[in-house]
Amino acid sequence: MINQIIAGMLPYFPKRVVWIFSKRYIAGEYISDALTESRKLNLEGTMVTTDLLGEYVSNLEETTYYKELYIELIERFTAEKMDGNFSVKPSMFGLLLDQEACYLNLREIVEVADKCDSFIRIDMEDSGCTTVELEIFRRLKTEFPTRVGLVVQAYMRRTLDDIKSLLDLNLPGAPVNLRLCKGIYIEDARIAYQGHQEIRDHYVEDLHYMLSKGIYVGIATHDKYLINKAYELIDQLKVPKDKYEFQMLYGVTPQLRSTILEKGHRMRVYVPYGKQWFGYSTRRLKENPGMVWHILKALVVRQ
Repeated sequence: MINQIIAGMLPYFPKRVVWIFSKRYIAGEYISDALTESRKLNLEGTMVTTDLLGEYVSNLEETTYYKELYIELIERFTAEKMDGNFSVKPSMFGLLLDQEACYLNLREIVEVADKCDSFIRIDMEDSGCTTVELEIFRRLKTEFPTRVGLVVQAYMRRTLDDIKSLLDLNLPGAPVNLRLCKGIYIEDARIAYQGHQEIRDHYVEDLHYMLSKGIYVGIATHDKYLINKAYELIDQLKVPKDKYEFQMLYGVTPQLRSTILEKGHRMRVYVPYGKQWFGYSTRRLKENPGMVWHILKALVVRQ
């Protein structure tokens, strides 16, 4: 309970205090930081997906700035032959301001990724964005069949139907590519499952459906229960190891990540970076309030 209270207060702490927590989960503020950490992960046999932090721009002029940063990111990473791809949040590119402008911004980024022989993952945001993000994904997947993927969230009641609606895009040689996560946004019980085990059960249901239909799945979880269920489904359905991957967040459960790699499964780590690290960090702590103890210990040690 104390951890949860402190986690809720963290957004009001001085940034230098929050950084004690954040540096475990953020590669740094600059592309060079993301490159350094991604290179280390590649040397461990781990793929990466790099994400420039930031979301919900207030005007369309900001989207040009972020688009140029993403283009630089893609060009630098691919020039250095990193084993990785890139994640984008549509709200960073004007989704809530002008949906067509958002699509055009993302299309330009995907086009650059196509020329660089790379891949863009569209992150799923809160429920108000879901339908439009699915529509944007469909448009981009149709034009760039192997260059774009999407995130789906197991706690949303609509998710299995959304997955089924994408089957017409699941083509030989160009499967639909989805990252399956539990979901992090606070949503009403009418549209999202609330119970811990209930969400787990729907995660397994979604994963089984996707693997059985030949959809390429990024199994994004740190939950040992779900990882073991994934192992069972992979064995049961005899899924080749190049048809799925496990995914984890930078700085989270590295020992569990190593265990999955040792079993011969593909692993990708989500590597966030950028000057907008504060909001991302406070959200991570709210999801994992047990980290408060580690922050307090770090503060004492520093003193």
